[in-house]
Amino acid sequence: MTEAPQWFGDADALAEAVVREIGTNIVLALPLGLGKANHVANALYARAVADRSIKLTIFTALTLEKPHGTNELERRFIAPVIERLFGGYPDLAYAQALRKGTLPPNIDVSEFFFLAGRWLRVPAAQQNYIAANYTHAGRYVLERGVNVIAQLVAKRIVNGNARISLSCNTDLTLDLLKARAAGGAHFKLVGQVNVELPFMPGEGDLPAETFSHMLEGPRCDFPLFAPPNEPVNLAKYATGFHVARLVPDGGTLQIGIGQEGDAAAHCLILRHSDNAAFKDAVARLAPNAKRSPLHNDGPFAVGLHGVSEMFVGAFLALIQAGVLKRDVDGVLLHAAFFIGPKAFYRALREMSEAELSRLQMTAVSFTNELYGDEARKRQARTKARFINSTMMATLLGAVVSDGLEDGRAVSGVGGQYNFVSQAFALEDARSIITLNSTREMQGRPESNIRWSYGHETIPCHLRDIIVSEYGAADLRGKSDRDVIAAMLSIADSRFQPELLRQAKEAGKIPGSFEIPSVYRENVPDRIERALIPFRDRGLLPPFPFGTDFSQTEQALIPALQLLKTASTSPWRMFLLVLQGLFTGPRSEQTAAGLARLGLTDGKILTDRLYAALVRAALKRTAASTTVVNRRPTYDD
Repeated sequence: MTEAPQWFGDADALAEAVVREIGTNIVLALPLGLGKANHVANALYARAVADRSIKLTIFTALTLEKPHGTNELERRFIAPVIERLFGGYPDLAYAQALRKGTLPPNIDVSEFFFLAGRWLRVPAAQQNYIAANYTHAGRYVLERGVNVIAQLVAKRIVNGNARISLSCNTDLTLDLLKARAAGGAHFKLVGQVNVELPFMPGEGDLPAETFSHMLEGPRCDFPLFAPPNEPVNLAKYATGFHVARLVPDGGTLQIGIGQEGDAAAHCLILRHSDNAAFKDAVARLAPNAKRSPLHNDGPFAVGLHGVSEMFVGAFLALIQAGVLKRDVDGVLLHAAFFIGPKAFYRALREMSEAELSRLQMTAVSFTNELYGDEARKRQARTKARFINSTMMATLLGAVVSDGLEDGRAVSGVGGQYNFVSQAFALEDARSIITLNSTREMQGRPESNIRWSYGHETIPCHLRDIIVSEYGAADLRGKSDRDVIAAMLSIADSRFQPELLRQAKEAGKIPGSFEIPSVYRENVPDRIERALIPFRDRGLLPPFPFGTDFSQTEQALIPALQLLKTASTSPWRMFLLVLQGLFTGPRSEQTAAGLARLGLTDGKILTDRLYAALVRAALKRTAASTTVVNRRPTYDD
């Protein structure tokens, strides 16, 4: 585009102009996650609903929806949180219709990555899901004939001219713009200005003329979607310690979103800032484990460089702690998209130009692949460690991250395969996949390490390092027998005998093999005993990078989680009610928790029962709750 964009203050008027110029066949691409132009998408959707001659195809990923509770207590807890953190965020009309089964026949919606688990029971979403590596999604968009991209953007005036930043989502848009410049695509780039979105410098800083239409004004501004940090429990921290030992000084780091990534980042910071405590924790977690050539326990003298498809808030903490300090051409971190809590966005908005220049948002083809300026990438990505998480793994080292064996998509492949592939393509890189050894199913633990599973995201021929709370299994280049032995060593001991039996029955491990005694005590109590002293010293807070939850809400979170787990067993719920009815005097924390959930008057029988459950749950979880009494700032 070389002409100045058309500016609108009303989304419906913009949609009218787009339909007039494009015609009745609209192929709309919306960026992954935060970068969707919600008002533009909703206006085009409304036009297609009103006029069935318009064919609207939407291609996107990670559609964001406000959270909701699954039971009465959760709904009471989450309603004020939604208002505080998501109030004013406009719901996406296509998502609501898709979930209700009311999507008109002239509108199709396809995603290549779901918000984890949110679309399992929506057949239309499952049927239109597209399995794709992150780096291939742009190609599929082009093949479908995209003619409109609608993106949330930041704006500033420089020397009297408008500059537009792609900000949170340079990922696919930069690659699609390259294709357009080369004549391989013809689409209109539509921007919606958001005043809360940070203006990020670099490749995503574009002249306004790159856009055909711009939406700006108070009627279409809204607070950014800001998911709060999730609490990190001791099992996640145990995994984080094992991961932190695998990251060499002077290396390159990629981490994903969520508790596992936060735990690993916090343990890296602890390794650097309190090395004695870090080594002590590792020794307590694995007192008899052999030291591996992969282990690195010292502080960071040279520091790390970041190359990550996702820019999570933990990277800011790593920079401030002096861990992420190895710059490449003046840059500490390259990333392709971001999403995070309100404090994260604020920190980026308030950064100086010099600080921001060291954080470069770029194309996903840059972060997730080596081809294209490969020699420079190889030189920069020395000793890379790519850290991602999974749902399940097999004894032979295959990884199950995105879907179930009945074919339903839980989330998506995203960039996981990209980074595993990079780990094998680079001479000194490793892929690290984190795994919870068990999960709760109907009130009972179930192993996440299986003999086999009917779906794989990463096949066993690309097995590398898998880490659970019980240790790290180095699988690369090992025989099936040795891989099975390594995976058994990080499995929960309650499931080791059956897993070993299945491996022996298949003839994949000698009948005489026995799991070494040092690995036959892999039970949750061992993790608790090892790490409780560090939690009590304040070294392992539930929210290592701060929280948007109040002190009362922080205390309620583990209590509500306990009740959700117990709800599958009527007997356990009955015992909790009894305990709550006959518990001693209320503490201030209990009184505050009951007030927060509206359970103080007890006039209704169900409210009295709920109050009893909450009292019992708060009493049981009080010892494991460490309150964070500040909001996150990222600048301590």
